[in-house]
Amino acid sequence: MYKLIRPLLFKIDAERAHGAAIALGGVLGKAPFRPFVKSLYSFRDERLRVRVLGADFENPLGLAAGFDKNAEALSFFASLGFGFIEVGTVTPLPQPGNPRPRIFRLKEDEALVNRLGFNSKGMKRALECLKDIRDEGIIVGVNIGKNKLTPNAAALSDYEKCFESLADYARYIMVNVSSPNTPHLRELQERKPLTRLLQGIQALNFRRARPRPILVKIAPDLNESQLDDVLDIAKDTNIQGVVATNTTVLRDGLVTPKSEIEAAGEGGLSGKPLRKRSTEIIRYLFRRSKGAIPIVGVGGIFSPEDAYEKICAGASLVQLYTGLIYEGPGIARRINKGLLRLLERDGLRSIQEAIGRNA
Repeated sequence: MYKLIRPLLFKIDAERAHGAAIALGGVLGKAPFRPFVKSLYSFRDERLRVRVLGADFENPLGLAAGFDKNAEALSFFASLGFGFIEVGTVTPLPQPGNPRPRIFRLKEDEALVNRLGFNSKGMKRALECLKDIRDEGIIVGVNIGKNKLTPNAAALSDYEKCFESLADYARYIMVNVSSPNTPHLRELQERKPLTRLLQGIQALNFRRARPRPILVKIAPDLNESQLDDVLDIAKDTNIQGVVATNTTVLRDGLVTPKSEIEAAGEGGLSGKPLRKRSTEIIRYLFRRSKGAIPIVGVGGIFSPEDAYEKICAGASLVQLYTGLIYEGPGIARRINKGLLRLLERDGLRSIQEAIGRNA
């Protein structure tokens, strides 16, 4: 059904279509509608359960940050069969992000280019929405970042504000230092500033009666030396996971006409072109760490095979974003059912057994 509707949706400006989806999700996620949505899209099987980050995930497939930035449609997306939802990126103060248009579909590549720039209604709005969640079964991660006008030297203060405001309502906190759309943000991935940033957040975290798992999201454009630094920093700061990866600034190997790519301009590329590189990074991190740090795999997941590839490379959990736009609301159900087929093919009893088997 969605494949019939998609051509019409794709005639609408990408950001307008996204806004309409969030508004509709906010309605359909309410109690009277949620059971019906679940009956259409949810799927459960004990073999898909994953124990990681101190929590039991019903299945390993999550919705990546960037889709529900302000936590306004959480219950709806959880009803679609995702094992967890990551909201954000949330900034301390509201900010509009970069000028529009700022999301572009590269249909021939099944990809997106976005230069949203952490458009956010701010942590107060996110907190209101998180407090309003009544479904205790939803596992929510909160992705936090700094405001555009905050210099890197003062970035820790922004991350601390978001952490203190939102940690009580998050199963884990994701530290985003890898978006290409906030000036100089990726400089925070370098060893010294990233260590200082994560140490500062952990200092707050370990004062809590129940510390939250802290994860860091990295770019796919890092080299092996930089990836080694990430692992060293993770060990030194005792963070609990790495998300691999954010969007890429590269445009290699695209089949979309060059004129269309140039018209889209700068921004982060997501979708199918990112699949191979993100899997390579997952495998590298898993091998180098000997599986010691949980990895959340993101990038180019459209099918059960895509998700399984990342899990077998070393990802304990996986996330998608662009796949939902191209494949529609049934994608989580299709992937989760397909994962069972792949487990049966390989003679495995659970998805947990598949983690890192091809690393």
